Amino acid sequence: MTTTATTASGIYTCPMCIGGEWKSSLGRTETLRNPANGEPITSVPHCSAEEVHAAVGAAHAAFDSWRQVPVTDRAQYMFRYREKLVAHSEEIAALITLEHGKTLDESRGSLGRGIEAVEFACSVPTLMKGETISDISSGIDSVAMRQPIGVCVGIPPFNFPAMVPLWMFPIAIACGNTFVMKPSERVPRTVVRMVELLYEAGLPAGVCNVVHGGKEVVDALLADPRVKAVSFVGSTPVAKAIYEKSGAHGKRVQAMGGAKNHLVVMPGCDLKAATKAILGAAFGCTGQRCLATSVVVAVGDAGDPLVRELSAAADKISVGSGQHPKTQMGPVISAAAQQRIASYIETGKGEGASVVRDGRGVKPHDATAGYYVGPTIFDHVRPDMRIAKEEIFGPVLSVVRAKNLEEAVSIVNSSAYGNATSVFTASGAEAREFASRVQVGMVGVNVGVPAPAAFLPFAGWKGSFFGDLHALGKDAVQFYTETKVVTSRWPAPDKDHKIAF
Repeated sequence: MTTTATTASGIYTCPMCIGGEWKSSLGRTETLRNPANGEPITSVPHCSAEEVHAAVGAAHAAFDSWRQVPVTDRAQYMFRYREKLVAHSEEIAALITLEHGKTLDESRGSLGRGIEAVEFACSVPTLMKGETISDISSGIDSVAMRQPIGVCVGIPPFNFPAMVPLWMFPIAIACGNTFVMKPSERVPRTVVRMVELLYEAGLPAGVCNVVHGGKEVVDALLADPRVKAVSFVGSTPVAKAIYEKSGAHGKRVQAMGGAKNHLVVMPGCDLKAATKAILGAAFGCTGQRCLATSVVVAVGDAGDPLVRELSAAADKISVGSGQHPKTQMGPVISAAAQQRIASYIETGKGEGASVVRDGRGVKPHDATAGYYVGPTIFDHVRPDMRIAKEEIFGPVLSVVRAKNLEEAVSIVNSSAYGNATSVFTASGAEAREFASRVQVGMVGVNVGVPAPAAFLPFAGWKGSFFGDLHALGKDAVQFYTETKVVTSRWPAPDKDHKIAF
């Protein structure tokens, strides 16, 4: 089924999916606007508590039969789903750009990373293998096996409408669980379309469900005793709250929070390569990603030439609608985000940082009247400034100066966050020392964005992650399964007792 309902004004209305059926919610609705031009594009509901209860109920009812589907057959659903996503990739990329504002190339790239997670889910027969020990005692064997845990919930962020949801429900479902997805209320249409394609791939009714809304819907999901696991990506304060509430209700939880990622530039490194990497890491997706570089630590003599290179290159970035082929950087998600980022730029000026480039008032090349902030660069930023410590989630780059590698590592480690960091250097010894000493979960060497492949964990530390098992990789399989150990003894009749016939 393709959901094409529209309101009287002609904009798309997002349905919910309960038990494999697409339905209109009776909850209040909110109008979403295209970030590139401010025009209304979507009416999204805020589902009622009764609708959330029904969605969880549908997933709970479907669990027992789905968990008994052979693991090889569950993998086949993922193979078919992967083909659906590839066949509709341009459609989905265009939808991401419409909802979020990022460029089409960025949308294609993020969807590709999501499809990589589906490919990882296709390998579930090998991922769920257990362990066997024979003869742990005389005539006694033990088997450790992985089994699904039940109804799982996904609460993804707005900044990756396809990629992050695809980190969640395909792996959970392949492991034998059922799922309730609560997409970001800022970008709900992409998830709706991807779940449509999942059902077109043949998924049984009720295995994946969709509800919409904000905090009230999340609270209802967290309180429902039938929900066994929660996966969340968002800001650190909300991640911490999700972690605490989920734990209070006895649920397994992985809650990925915010970030303040540092990229260290050492003297003698390839400055051109570092500049190119920093531009992509800081201003790609308009800085709205948890792996964005928001602080550059320039060590020693690297500082002045690096800032000159960054300023000159940033001047050439073409800002405009993500749908325009000449656009290199699109809008931010909303007027509120635009205002928040602008206030941080003013804060940076007030704190005494040197303004190299101010992105406020940028003129889009295509004259669209959306929520734009251009590339912004501050130099001589102190680590104690707000722009150096707080997550801005926009195209604002702070350059901090350090005397040596030791001071640079200290600056990185002083952050309350620990998501990602990189170093650009020509020295293997420097790279090794940096990777060993930084208190961060994902580290790059001469790499701008150290995003792991889907078969490795997305491993934030400190305030960037709350939980024990990360998203992706073997961590994800362990998160979505429980271990059961069976100890067996089968006595031989002629040794232990006689069997009468």
